[in-house]
Amino acid sequence: MEQNSKQNQINIELDEQTAEGIYSNLAVITHSSSEFIVDFVRVMPGTPKAKVKSRIILTPEHAKRLLSAMQDNIKKFEQSFGPIKDSNNPFNPGMLNFGTPKAEA
Repeated sequence: MEQNSKQNQINIELDEQTAEGIYSNLAVITHSSSEFIVDFVRVMPGTPKAKVKSRIILTPEHAKRLLSAMQDNIKKFEQSFGPIKDSNNPFNPGMLNFGTPKAEA
């Protein structure tokens, strides 16, 4: 049994530059029949343009697993630190920081 768990482990490496991360305050999510695309954007107040800082492409199955993992982590976070405030997005009050434009293939 112990040998099987070792065979299922993945050695994940994180280089120094990636470990620093990229700040994003807006995510734009689109999808087609075969994939979900999540564009992470940094919007600066008073600036008319914003650039995509990172794009992640997921299969529908992985997108659903990510949603489940995020829900689980948010629940654990709120149990430890209290509720996360759901404030309006200062850049687009109707978006709550995440928008879902019309999907394109």
